[in-house]
Amino acid sequence: MEGLSAYGTEKQLTLFDEIKVKPKAQDAPSRSRGEVFEDYDGFVDKFKAKLTTDDCYTPAPVYDAVLNFVGKLTNLEGRPIVRPFYPGGDFVNYEYPEGCVVVDNPPFSILSKIVRFYSAHSVPFFLFGPALTLFTAPDCDVTYIIADTDIVYDNGAVVRTGFVTNLCPDIRIWCCPELKEAISKAQETPSKQKRGFVYPDNIVTAATLGKLAAHQTELIIRKKDCQYIADSDSAKAQGRSLFGGGFILSDRAAAERAAAERAAAERAAAERAAAERAAAERAAAERKKASLLNLSPKERRLIEHLNKQSEK
Repeated sequence: MEGLSAYGTEKQLTLFDEIKVKPKAQDAPSRSRGEVFEDYDGFVDKFKAKLTTDDCYTPAPVYDAVLNFVGKLTNLEGRPIVRPFYPGGDFVNYEYPEGCVVVDNPPFSILSKIVRFYSAHSVPFFLFGPALTLFTAPDCDVTYIIADTDIVYDNGAVVRTGFVTNLCPDIRIWCCPELKEAISKAQETPSKQKRGFVYPDNIVTAATLGKLAAHQTELIIRKKDCQYIADSDSAKAQGRSLFGGGFILSDRAAAERAAAERAAAERAAAERAAAERAAAERAAAERKKASLLNLSPKERRLIEHLNKQSEK
């Protein structure tokens, strides 16, 4: 019996040694209500669709601006404009009409594959691409157009975008402000604010005088030179009002006000120029701090080859 009891005790201890007992709920550290909600938000976020550059569908105004630019590069009259990149589309097996031009926003993750395919099959194209890694498929005879423009795509993703094309046979890289401006204008939203109006020099409001203080320009209007008005007759005639009320000024005070505004405008221009100089100086200082990459002998030989080629 003593041996059996000892055996049973040994087995029992070994069995419990192998079991990992979970701590009780009260043993877990307490968390605040905010921490619980943050964990829940993180849990829910895992199931939300992530925005990727392969799901960026181009807004119509942006596409139209790009297409208009392409029309300046090549004659599009009578030529089919092809957009083979859509959910479930297959650009490889797509039937490209004779004389067509592909103008589309492809999945950025396979852009190099697409460029190589079109180059190999002599398909004219003008494609959207990621600005930071635009120099894709360098083995193909293409042009990289740098527009440095952020496009807000239909899925809400904001992507800095450039373009790759084979429609510019003599150009390898093109920094193109014209295309940047066209895309920026296409993305402008109409202002919902009412059309403003300019007050005569003899009427001032707190808002108009605030511009003087913003540019450190002093103006003193004496009591005898002004009278409070709740509204302006000319503003009412246009169905508007003098928001917040204002003061009507004597001609002398109005002249002083006009002189102060001219001084403020000059100061503002000087401040902008100073800010631009400071920004240029900071950029120059950063360049000095940066590590200079020297050209290797191999790269110098390549440059000499390009120099001779350029002289032909």
